Amino acid sequence: MTKTLLKLLVAASLLAGGVAIAQKPVQNVSPGRHPNLAAAQRLCEQAYQKIIAAQQDNEWDMEGHAQKAKDLLDQANQQLKLAAQYANKNKKQ
Repeated sequence: MTKTLLKLLVAASLLAGGVAIAQKPVQNVSPGRHPNLAAAQRLCEQAYQKIIAAQQDNEWDMEGHAQKAKDLLDQANQQLKLAAQYANKNKKQ
């Protein structure tokens, strides 16, 4: 009983910390100017949501791999925004 309670407390604290740090990918590329980049951002957000669902299904016990995947999706999303900004700066679409 004590081990179960301890595991639950550890899981809850990890979840709270992960939620505080994790940033859901935002869709901030103009679909009018950059439809492909905007679509890629949409897919990043959808993948992020699927990872959250997988974490919930597995009671958040995925040895940090799911969180790492979410972090990488956030990085990809940021790079997509930078790509759009570069294209805007250089008058490309």
